[in-house]
Amino acid sequence: MPTYRPARFAAASFAALVVAMLATPFTSAAQKTFDTAAIERITGLKGTLNEQEGVFKVTSPRTDVKITVDGFSMPPFMGLASYAAFKPGRGSQLMVMGDTVLLEDEVNAVMTVALDAGLQVTALHNHFFFEQPRVYFMHIGGEGEAPQLAEGVRKMYDKIKEIRAASKVGDKFAGAIGETSSISPAALDDIFGTSGERNNGMYKVVFGRTGRMHGVEVGKEMGLNTWAAFAGTDDQAVVDGDFAMLEDELQPVLKSMRKNGINVVAIHQHMTHEQPRYLFLHYWGKGKAVDLARALKGTLDLQEKGGAGVKH
Repeated sequence: MPTYRPARFAAASFAALVVAMLATPFTSAAQKTFDTAAIERITGLKGTLNEQEGVFKVTSPRTDVKITVDGFSMPPFMGLASYAAFKPGRGSQLMVMGDTVLLEDEVNAVMTVALDAGLQVTALHNHFFFEQPRVYFMHIGGEGEAPQLAEGVRKMYDKIKEIRAASKVGDKFAGAIGETSSISPAALDDIFGTSGERNNGMYKVVFGRTGRMHGVEVGKEMGLNTWAAFAGTDDQAVVDGDFAMLEDELQPVLKSMRKNGINVVAIHQHMTHEQPRYLFLHYWGKGKAVDLARALKGTLDLQEKGGAGVKH
């Protein structure tokens, strides 16, 4: 015959079970372990572990180039050290976040290496004024297995060493620009599928996006737009401009631009409290005008395929 237990005993047992469950710590990201020695071995850098946050960070100070800021000889301790911080993520994967100190002639080559290695590039901007030589900071992120992430970080730092070993700090991008602007607009109109502005031999197209700020719709004329301006000659042209991107569009746009040799010079926001959130990418390209236009149109098409249309 089964033993009968009064309800009060069942309730007491359940309460005890709940207390026992609450007393058993859950495994948090900070409690997970990962192979920090492997990260050091792959990156070639010594790291430090913050046990409270579960973060392992490696750093690479820029001691290879003398940098002054406002006439002050800047030690790496004052903000000239690249870093990559690793933390347990989902399942067996890790997250990586970091900031990479780069000179102007290093930015795009290192960005390409990072993207090819499966890392994300999330921002590119300056931290100082009046520095010599000019310094930029490229923020990275990513998720994956530890060896893949660490290898990507190592490749970036190796590329910096390769560039500095090969040449002095550059002062211009490769390629020439025609002295007098005489861009043929018809061919570019055909590529972009719209009629661009003409001005003293230069050419410009603007494509609008839409969003809302503080309950008000904003668009092309308020600055929420992608644009491209061409100068020089058809064979020796320069293009500069801005890409307005949703967050999920940033990595495909970056990869497309770098694949086609367009130099990225800034990644940042222009607004706050907008819906949806937009990022902006500034660029500079040199070459034949039609080749540059095709590269930019291909990148615009990637955004269209992602379901985020642009408006002429």
